[in-house]
Amino acid sequence: MTMLAAVLATIIFVGCLILIFSEKLNRTITAIAGGALMVIVGIVLGFYSEETALKAIDFNTLGLLLGMMILVAMLEPTGFFQYLAVLAARSSKGKPMRLFILLGVITTILSMFLDNVTTVVLIAPVTILICEIMGINTLPFLVSEALLSNTGGVATLVGDPPNVLIGSAAELSFNDFLIYSMPIVLVAWVGALFLLQYLFKKELSKRPRSVKAIMRLNPAESLDEPLVARKILIVLGGAVLFFFIHHALQISPSVVALSAAAVALVWVRPDIHEVLKRIEWSVLVFFGALFVMVGGLEAAGVMDALVRLLARASDVPPVLFGVALIWIVAALSAVVDNVPVTIALIPVIKGLEPTMDITPLWWALAFGAGFGGSGTIIGSTANIIVTTLSEKTRTPITSAIWNKRGLPVMLVTCAIASILFAIFYSAF
Repeated sequence: MTMLAAVLATIIFVGCLILIFSEKLNRTITAIAGGALMVIVGIVLGFYSEETALKAIDFNTLGLLLGMMILVAMLEPTGFFQYLAVLAARSSKGKPMRLFILLGVITTILSMFLDNVTTVVLIAPVTILICEIMGINTLPFLVSEALLSNTGGVATLVGDPPNVLIGSAAELSFNDFLIYSMPIVLVAWVGALFLLQYLFKKELSKRPRSVKAIMRLNPAESLDEPLVARKILIVLGGAVLFFFIHHALQISPSVVALSAAAVALVWVRPDIHEVLKRIEWSVLVFFGALFVMVGGLEAAGVMDALVRLLARASDVPPVLFGVALIWIVAALSAVVDNVPVTIALIPVIKGLEPTMDITPLWWALAFGAGFGGSGTIIGSTANIIVTTLSEKTRTPITSAIWNKRGLPVMLVTCAIASILFAIFYSAF
């Protein structure tokens, strides 16, 4: 019965990953169906229950995501993100290369404190409009915004969903990410930016048709509700400050995020129905369903089997084991969304604790999941979003185009992360 339970649980989980990869069904619907099937099979075979499934859900992760989503949902209609994009366009003075760097920097900074999917959803449409006004190719800007958001998001606890998952599971603080992840991400980001400038040198060297039109744009006109934007930014800044000290106060990041959202809602008093409409509920449900499926894998003994298999590699030098993990996770994240990969590997890493020091492995997992998503057009949701938006432009992004730009960025960032991880392994 134990073997049958492990086999069926594995089939359910792998089957859902295949459907997510093939995009034949909506990923949230796939995850819900998989989670429900896992519970039903578990009840029938006696290895899983509804109570156990509920305990498998990491509500700290969901709370952190929900709190940040509420803040973004309130900030979005103020025009703040459009204001930043137009300000960058004006500051570029019509020079494509300068605009490329400015938009890349803005996208990266935003993705460090907001989910990178939300960042590209807000920045990419404005980027398309600016490029059309200037008469330049949108391709370099859209691709680089997705890739740089993937890279920059790895720097902080709240910048990338895998980081949120890892931080919650390993009890890593916001400051831990700033100390151990941000320096490596910064070097990888610089490498990615220089590589992208080289890869798009031909497109960025063409002179724009209309520089005067972009200089006539007024950033202030993009800001529809400056007072509301200022209030929410103050609350967001306060939340970031509390992220720095949440460990000392013995409160979780989810409490900080939800408290900030509550303060913003009380202070601004927006139309709550409009705010709720902008929240990505499907993402939260997707996460919850994945937790249920992985909980089923654990209950069926699949994770224990994987731990025993990996424990045999304990004779391998820990540094090499960590570097190998970066590349394995990156390869998986390039073909499957990095969220299910991360959720699945967290209990495996926890299971290795008796045989090795797993602290460095959490950072290897973060680098692999974050940087690996850049490898293919379906490697991260941000990639899919900019690809879909590009279909409305003269130069839609295809898989072939992405492979020529995204895959090199993935290889370079993973290589940089691997080298620095090996050099500073003892510091983790």
